[in-house]
Amino acid sequence: MYLWAINGLTLLAFGWDKLRARRKKRRIPERRLLWLAALGGSPGALVGRWIFQHKTRKRSFSVWLFAITAIQLATYYLIASGALSLQS
Repeated sequence: MYLWAINGLTLLAFGWDKLRARRKKRRIPERRLLWLAALGGSPGALVGRWIFQHKTRKRSFSVWLFAITAIQLATYYLIASGALSLQS
């Protein structure tokens, strides 16, 4: 449930920020968008970038987003393969 919620929220945040950018209104800080991705919303962030064509030219933002996604994928792989046990 958590992953569905955080990814939905992240996707909505990217859409809201893009709308605010077009209207030249106050925006969602990049740091907050990256935190949403880091909290598990990286798939929602990647889909949001693709759907809304948002933050695609910001090199530093892209580097951080892809780093977060890579770390999450590596962690998921290690847990799923049993190489990283969460039990003591």
